[in-house]
Amino acid sequence: MAETYITEEQREKCRKVADAFTELYELADVVVADAGRFGFVRLQWFNEGEGFDSAVAYSDSSELFEELWRIWYEHEVLTPVLGTPLAELDYDEIFKTLSKDRQEEILKKKDYFLALCGESIT
Repeated sequence: MAETYITEEQREKCRKVADAFTELYELADVVVADAGRFGFVRLQWFNEGEGFDSAVAYSDSSELFEELWRIWYEHEVLTPVLGTPLAELDYDEIFKTLSKDRQEEILKKKDYFLALCGESIT
């Protein structure tokens, strides 16, 4: 019998996390796919004819959440400053240059994602 890398409990939790970040898949070149007994795979940076440049498997819902949150956060922080000197800063430095309202919006979005995931990331 083939080895299983994810428990059924974690499979359900990871599915809930992946579903919570559906809007991210429309914003960035990233998607999460159910890879059966291997867990869930985050695929990123698609090139036609070559496939994805990055594929990472997850069998822990908390780790998957942190990865998807990081990608969403970086997208939201970096996108408005692309093509400007601010783009040379690291993400947390760029975040500090945002208006207090925008900073609060971004932080509230993490709470939103956490709420969607519920107990899937405890």
